[in-house]
Amino acid sequence: MIRQTSLAAFGALLLAGGGALAAQAAQDHSQHQGAGHPAWHAALRAAVDAPSRSAANRLRDQYRHPYETLTFFGVEPDDTVVELIPGGGWYTEILAPYLRQGGGTLYAAGSERGLNNVRTMMTANPALYGQIREARFPLPADAGADVPRVPDGSADVVLTFRNVHNFIMGDNPVAERAFRQAFAMLRPGGTLGIVDHRLPESADSARERTSGYLKVSTVRRLAEAAGFRYVGASEVNANPRDTTEHPEGVWTRPPTLRLGAPDRARSVANGESDRMTLRFVRPE
Repeated sequence: MIRQTSLAAFGALLLAGGGALAAQAAQDHSQHQGAGHPAWHAALRAAVDAPSRSAANRLRDQYRHPYETLTFFGVEPDDTVVELIPGGGWYTEILAPYLRQGGGTLYAAGSERGLNNVRTMMTANPALYGQIREARFPLPADAGADVPRVPDGSADVVLTFRNVHNFIMGDNPVAERAFRQAFAMLRPGGTLGIVDHRLPESADSARERTSGYLKVSTVRRLAEAAGFRYVGASEVNANPRDTTEHPEGVWTRPPTLRLGAPDRARSVANGESDRMTLRFVRPE
């Protein structure tokens, strides 16, 4: 169900968390709604452009295209959204105020330790982030009833950004379990949105275990085995300048820059990794 988003209410919320300019951002970007665009597009644009976001995170927009990515995934402001393994909270910084002003709900799902950054955000700015709900992910098979979790069939959208490669790496891969649990979280008709580092289909599949890059076919296989139906892909996060051939894997690319100063200028000039942006649905 879609509620009509109030940009005035959004401006008031951002005013509480990000200064007077935030309210103006919500108002100014109402013009971006445009003919044929749902009302929530303007609210999403305001959330992306809000001065409450950190300057460092905003610098990454040129590579991560949050407005276009979340529009492709169809994230509406009254949705229940699960962000799997939010890490430093780059997308959380956009999603939490966007969903809060629209009456939606955001779950941050990860390990106990892995949610520390999100907890710091919640404590530092409760007006914007205080309503985020915690959940454990992936849940161990023996998880008790007292472990916080996303209720089955409750989510409209599950999102994961640059995490699926971690599900298949290491000595204890969790990919199959992770996709099954994501499927269970979603209501029928709900969306799974994935962004990850893209390995060419012609590359040696062994590189998926060490490089941080994945083939689209691998992600599709995992998702479809869990019951998802593939909807389509966007090239919004593509970067043809990324060869994917890096001695230290994807972590050679910005923002990690594992090789440091000797490779910094070239790496920064070439941008972040080439990324797939895939949308799946839990069938009705």
